[in-house]
This record gives sequence, structure tokens and C-alpha cells, in this order.
Amino acid sequence: MNKLRDLDLQYQQGRISRREFMRRAMLMGAALSVAPAFFPLGAKAAEGPRKGGRLRMGIAGASTTDTLVPAVMTDMMMEVLVCGQLGSSLMELDNEGRAVPELAESYESSPDAKTWIFRLRKGVTFHNGKTMTADDVIHSINLHRGDKSKSVAKAIVSPIQKIVKEDPYTVRFEMVSPNADFPYILSDYHLIIVPEGSDGSDGIFTGGYTLKSFEPGVRSVAVRNPNYFRDDRAWFDEVETIAINDTNARTNALKTGQVDVINRCELKTVRFLERVPGIQIIKQEGYKHYTFVMHTDKAPYNDNNVRMALKYAVDREQLVKTVFRGYAVVGNDHPISTGNRYHADDLPQRTYDSDKAKYYLKKAGLDRLKVALNVADAAFLGAVDAGVLFRESAARAGIDVEVARVPNDGYWSNVWLKQPFCACYWGGRPTEDMMFSTAYAGDSAWNDSHWKNKRFNELLVTARGELDENKRKNQYGEMQRLVRDDGGTVVPVFGMDVAAASKKIGFNKPAVNWELDGMRAPQRWWFKS
Repeated sequence: MNKLRDLDLQYQQGRISRREFMRRAMLMGAALSVAPAFFPLGAKAAEGPRKGGRLRMGIAGASTTDTLVPAVMTDMMMEVLVCGQLGSSLMELDNEGRAVPELAESYESSPDAKTWIFRLRKGVTFHNGKTMTADDVIHSINLHRGDKSKSVAKAIVSPIQKIVKEDPYTVRFEMVSPNADFPYILSDYHLIIVPEGSDGSDGIFTGGYTLKSFEPGVRSVAVRNPNYFRDDRAWFDEVETIAINDTNARTNALKTGQVDVINRCELKTVRFLERVPGIQIIKQEGYKHYTFVMHTDKAPYNDNNVRMALKYAVDREQLVKTVFRGYAVVGNDHPISTGNRYHADDLPQRTYDSDKAKYYLKKAGLDRLKVALNVADAAFLGAVDAGVLFRESAARAGIDVEVARVPNDGYWSNVWLKQPFCACYWGGRPTEDMMFSTAYAGDSAWNDSHWKNKRFNELLVTARGELDENKRKNQYGEMQRLVRDDGGTVVPVFGMDVAAASKKIGFNKPAVNWELDGMRAPQRWWFKS
């Protein structure tokens, strides 16, 4: 019985295919007729998914500057194409938020979590027919390392000191310091495995679909990969991904049957969409949060008193009620959600306080303050309205927030990381280390506030390798406080991902780490009929 349960766990974690599960169960002498009693999720998958059909996705988060290169992906159009259709990483997150093997078959670590060994699946081929080996894995991870790397994932792989090929299907990672969450890092969607010598720009990966056509910011078509290494994914014959950044156009496309799935529903009207026959609403509560980010190395934001004044000038409760229509919860100016393991629930909740905002302005030597906030709904759906509401609440504190509306197209390449005060969204990360390393570490390319805090950066390394749970919780709690009280990021709300789809679409419990089932909807979902 225990062997059967262990086998079931391997199947649920994606470490073996359904076919392999059934084969091993037969060898164990397990009667297939009793399998559903022991393996409910496997049974559901066997009854529900069926191959066939053309999935049409209407996706917000597209730009004419989009590229297939995983290292520099910044928004949903490319993420749901490269991660959700074309590519695979060594690890992935399941629907319970656990890091489970994908291209890896198994892994183990040294007792101090400083050395990690990953054994690769055998028989995996790239879309061009090349067999995947350790050389490809090492090459793929090294694309994100080194001084010349422009990768978004550079910060999270920087703790890797050395990568060693032990044999063609075994890779050893040696860390600069212990890293208890390393398997989670290897699930990051930028760390897609590509053939040795490639950066991914040719669209050659190992995923469930192969690329048929691609027009940046417009449309892509992918077809099922006949040589995919899994037989429990990639149910559709084809996946067409259509860029529809306009919310109304995206909603109408679903209502009229032009597409089967849309992301980022208009929250003002989602209750009406829910009443449309044949449409289902998909809500995911995860790590996503919306921000107003300041460059802390540029005046006036280089004065923490100014930063604190702006944080107290945001009416978070009003944002939740009016802009996000209740599909959000108030944030506390740090990026760690209540769903994270080490969320600091003892930190007092910051609320709107015009008197405190005025107090901090006075400490900065100012009676009034005028700033320009760059916004576009490309930053997050409702960013323009949120900016207007921010302007209104800040005005009562003597702060003039000029809402500068900029074009949606090219927002992530022309505004974010370039303008000193702008709107942004983060899908968040499943571990504190990944989130902090990506967006708050002093040397990260995605440190969009340019914030550098010596104590924070020391704790980042210490907490990463701390194996004592209580000590680790305290360390991450202090880091959240430092970001909250010294950082250059206003985190007013954590938002819910709200998508919609035809009721013909079937799926199991979605993963919440990213939109659309952790971006994996094209691989995990199916047509019920």
C-alpha cells in the first residue's frame, strides 16, 4: 500500500507520466479498478482531459517589443507563450505551490543545503530533435549568470558558485552559501531550458507545443509537439494566442466566441460577465501585487521622508473598493503576501493618514510637494484610475501628484525602470528569497526602485541559508520591515487574478503563482467536449 501511495505522489508531482504510473502499478499487482480510490486526482485527469481542438487565447500584456528570449520576458503574452506552451524548466510549481520536478527527474541536497544534485529526465528532445542533456541545462542556466548577462533572473541565480556536469544526465549545483529554497528558483519562468548554443530566440524548446508562427505584439500559433516527454499535458491540437490589450475588446471577443479564454477581466463589469451563458470566471488568489515605485537615487525620492509621505498619502481601502471592486486586499508596502510562508503578520498595517504625510513632508523640509506619476493600464488593469485616486488622496496631504498617462505599447521597455516614479505590477514569487532577490537586492537588474540597504542585503544572504525555521522567520520579518519603512516602493494592494473562459474549457485546481494556472493553461487545460 505504501508503495502505491509513493507511486501516486510521484505521479501527482509530475515526476512520472500517467502511462508510467499505470505500468508500474500493474507491475506491483495493483488492480486498476481500485486505482480511483487511491488516486483521485489521477482518476479525474484520466476522465476529463481529451486531445483535440484549437484553443484561442485573448491575452493582455503584449507589446511590439516582445521577444522569445526567456531571459528578458516581462509580461503575459510572452510568458503564456514561452512558458505555458513552448518551454519547460527543471522544476515547476504545482497547484499547491510546491516545487516539483519537470525536466528534472529527481533531486537531492547536502545536509547544509549548499550542494544540490539534479538528475534529468532521459529521452527528452528539443523541438529540433536534439536530445536534452546536462550540457544544455548548464548552458541554459549560465545564460543568466555572469557580469555581461542582461537576464531578469540574474539576481536569483547569482548564489550559484559552480555548475558541474557529473554525467550526461546529472548536474551538480554548488552554492556560494546555503540555499534552502533552491528547487523553487529553478522553477522560475525565465530559466527555460534551451539547446546548447541558443538563447531561445529561435523558439526551440522542449515544451508541449512547437512554434508555427509568431508576430510580436500581435499573434502566435503553436501546434502540439508529437515528441513531448509527457502524455498528461498539451491536450489541444493548436493554440492561437492573440494580443488584445484593450479590456473591452478582449471581453467582447470572449462573449462573441472569437476566443475561448481571456486574462485580466475588467473588474468593474466582471459580475455582468459572470451572468453570460457559457462563460465561467476563474479567480486566483496568489502573490500578485500592484506598486507605485520611486527611484531612491533621484530627488526628491532620495529622501526617505518624502517616500514615507507618499506611502501615507495612498488611500488603500478606497483603492480596494473602487478600482479593484473588492478583488484585492490592502498591502503594507512590502511584497510578501499572506500566502507566503514567512509573511510578517505582526507588522502594523499602514493606512491613509494625511497628517502623517504632512509630518514627513515637514521632516523633509517641505510644505508642499509636486511629483509626476507615469501610468498606463499596461502596468496593471486600473493603473490609470488608481493614479487618479492617489492624486486625490495625496492632495489632502499637500502633495500634488501629476498623473502622466503614457502609451500602453512599449510601457515595459520605455517607462518602467526608466521613469523615476511609475506604476508597476509584480506577479510575486512563491518564496521570500525569490521575491526579494529579484526586485529588492542591491545588485538586481530588476531592482526598480534602485534601493540599496546594507542591512537588508546582509539578511538576504543569511536568511537564504538559515535552516532554523524560527530564525528564518525573524530574518524575513525584519526584511519586510526594512522594505516597508525605508524602501522606495508603495505596495497599496495585493490583487486577485481574474480570468474568464468558455465553459467548454476543463481544468483542475489552478496554480496561483501566476495568471492562468501559473501560465500553464495551454498545457494543463482541455476542451471537455
